[in-house]
Amino acid sequence: MGKFAKWIGGGLGWTVLGPIGGLIGFIIGSVIDSADVNINQYQHPYDQTQQRKPTTQGDYIVSLLVLVAAVLKADGKVLRSELDYVKSFFKQNFGVETATEAVKSLKGLLEQNIPVAEVCHQIKRHMDYSSRLQLIHFLFGIAAADREIDPREKVLVKNIAYFLGISDADYNSIESMFVPSTDWAYQVLEISSTASEQEIKKAYRKMAVKYHPDKVSYLGEDVQKAAKEKFQKVNEAYEAIRQERKMV
Repeated sequence: MGKFAKWIGGGLGWTVLGPIGGLIGFIIGSVIDSADVNINQYQHPYDQTQQRKPTTQGDYIVSLLVLVAAVLKADGKVLRSELDYVKSFFKQNFGVETATEAVKSLKGLLEQNIPVAEVCHQIKRHMDYSSRLQLIHFLFGIAAADREIDPREKVLVKNIAYFLGISDADYNSIESMFVPSTDWAYQVLEISSTASEQEIKKAYRKMAVKYHPDKVSYLGEDVQKAAKEKFQKVNEAYEAIRQERKMV
């Protein structure tokens, strides 16, 4: 597969099937010569009863790209500044070459009709919960690129979280990392502002385990590095509450 296989991490697994597989042909056509690969291999029928398959880094990046395209299309327009941010985002998290090819692929995806619910159900079927949480974190980061999340993008990200099987508490926790509020630190830890010190410490330990970067280490150092940002937000939230409460 040449260049395409290289930038997605060397290969694809379950994303060659189903609704995502139906979109991959467009991605391939946008980044490599169609003579280099048989696109039909990415358009096999999808059996929802098939056994769960391991997620490769390529599966993860392609899934993210498809969802990013859906979010960018949510407000009816795609600005150059948004594409520039996406390129910068991928460069920071996955490297220069991946960023360049990702933007090329994204332009092709933006021209397609993306069946969001079906795509999310496919992702949910094969991807573990911690990795799906990281997808939502990525999407919020991109939606908040201009420091103000468009209401239509926010609604779509929430719907995506629902389709991916993300709990309301976890969604609100991630949202609070990007949308300022007076009780953001409590929302990050998924507790009430009236929680006791014991409850706060227990919640912090729970969230530290849930968002630990090692949970997505199998997706490669790039994704793990990005996960550390989310982990750091949990630490910042706990520290903010400690200072507010003067906890020891």
